[in-house]
Amino acid sequence: MTIRQCLARATRTLSEAGVPDADFDAQEMLARVLGENRLNMRIDSGRELDDSDVSHYEALIARRAAREPMQYILGDTCFMGLDLHVAPGVLIPRHDTEILCEEAIRRLGITGRRVLDIGTGSGALAIAIALFAVRAQVTAVDVSDDALSIAAQNARRLGAMVRFVKSDCFAQMPGEQYDMIVSNPPYISGEEMKTLMPEVQREPELALYGGEDGLDFYRRITREAPAHLAPGGYLLFEIGWQQKEAVEALLREHIGEPFALRDYGGNWRVVGARMGE
Repeated sequence: MTIRQCLARATRTLSEAGVPDADFDAQEMLARVLGENRLNMRIDSGRELDDSDVSHYEALIARRAAREPMQYILGDTCFMGLDLHVAPGVLIPRHDTEILCEEAIRRLGITGRRVLDIGTGSGALAIAIALFAVRAQVTAVDVSDDALSIAAQNARRLGAMVRFVKSDCFAQMPGEQYDMIVSNPPYISGEEMKTLMPEVQREPELALYGGEDGLDFYRRITREAPAHLAPGGYLLFEIGWQQKEAVEALLREHIGEPFALRDYGGNWRVVGARMGE
């Protein structure tokens, strides 16, 4: 079977399964199997493939047709230009979260350098901040052993100095204070959980479900954060696109006057405040 034939059959299989961007996914997975880029495959699309490569590829396509996220199938994803290992049991980092990361790095130039990442998952935020923010001292917490294991692997491989702690928010951090607290907490509401795409349903519910209105973790973190923020320290959140006003109200009550940023799609994505302002 040639590359062209293999891709055509795989794209048809994925399209019939309702997979978004079936053509892209088919090309990306074959490129991984062959260990070459998509441009070379297109140029050499008449080349015959080894039976072993075809079998391997068809096994991957079957998993994707079952709506398993491609990031889990390939075992990695890109965040802030960093290649991160991901696997079932950990939330897949989204590019929208880069808005939160960029703002955290920018504001660390204003405040101090001690950073706490709550609900670190794959370690994406913590690792990027540790690598790109000068002199940052980063601690990251999560309740999931699977997530902490994957995050620690990512940090070691990328050379990021991050302290990982198993903790339910601040539970294991008594007396510790930070110049910045960042979090991309679970914020999907009960109603939204019923409408998630099949791929998202494969991700851990622990990292998605934020209570019936999606605000449980925002309430808890904003209530407990003042005891762990140094004077003038920041609390920064990623939010769901409809949660801006609700999270701003919580920050205004417990932290200070909020600010907000949109993502590249024009949706509200980051809300934060500085302690005491």
